[in-house]
Amino acid sequence: MGTKQYGRKVSILVGQSGGAATELSELRCVFKISRGDLQTPNSARVRVYNVSETTRQRIEKEFTRLVVQAGYTGNFGIIFDGTIKQVRRGRESQTDTYLDITAADGDSAYNFAVVNKTLAAGSTSADHVAAAVAAMNPFGVTQGYVPTLSTNPLPRGKVMFGMARDFMRSVSKTNQTVWSIQDGKAIMVPETSYMPGDIPEITSETGMVGLPEQTQNGITVKMLLNPNVKISQLIKINNASVQRYEYSLNVGQQAQNELIQHQAKLQDDGFYYVMTAEHSGDTRGNEYYTDVICLAADATVLPKQFINRGEVPPENVIKKFG
Repeated sequence: MGTKQYGRKVSILVGQSGGAATELSELRCVFKISRGDLQTPNSARVRVYNVSETTRQRIEKEFTRLVVQAGYTGNFGIIFDGTIKQVRRGRESQTDTYLDITAADGDSAYNFAVVNKTLAAGSTSADHVAAAVAAMNPFGVTQGYVPTLSTNPLPRGKVMFGMARDFMRSVSKTNQTVWSIQDGKAIMVPETSYMPGDIPEITSETGMVGLPEQTQNGITVKMLLNPNVKISQLIKINNASVQRYEYSLNVGQQAQNELIQHQAKLQDDGFYYVMTAEHSGDTRGNEYYTDVICLAADATVLPKQFINRGEVPPENVIKKFG
């Protein structure tokens, strides 16, 4: 699916969850949204210029939620939904003041949610995920996409006491999945797969800026801001446009070269898993981009000599982070 990018649209809302809200996008706003499939919560930094004193006081004292929507006519959507963590005011010049808003997506649940529950014999991984997410509910995080998990029942009861994130991490490791919080939802994605959804095709006609590049971290792609690019889903690019990585001729770097060949390989059909996405924009400037790092959708497990872990995963299992 490819949509031409034309006619910028931005909405920056601050308010109370389920209550009053104020639209800030009529003022000059500069924003940077960092998202990834890591357990670390996504973050947003928004600078709003020349805010009135009344609005400033409401943002500092009353408002707790930040929602950023951006894109173009026909391709407009949420790129961040989270909780305001800090508000700072300052001055750039004698005439221009600013308000910096820092927000995070699900960080309270990640840092403070505690599970205190006992499950009867016969519980499965799905029950453990449900219990962990239930502990996150009071902090505004609900359960999102979760694949089919192991159905092997435990022969004994299970006592769950501790940080909810630790139980999510344990279930993820057992079921070979990656978990993260996206827009207030805890999701899990198999290491051998991706989250279902529309697959945007990124070309020069649909907003690609420059050319994709193969790096030691994966395939990097820069494009005009695109809210359809979702973490843990796929995008499609033309492999012919990818600038290849230059390997070192140093004999001592051959192991590193082989690691990069496996970890940042190209996918034959051009489908790539989105690992990180950074949205940046300026409502009064030229900045309006999405920068993505992605991996081949058919990536295979790294050879054993590259795996620095006590346990070697089974054959033909993707390990996105090596």
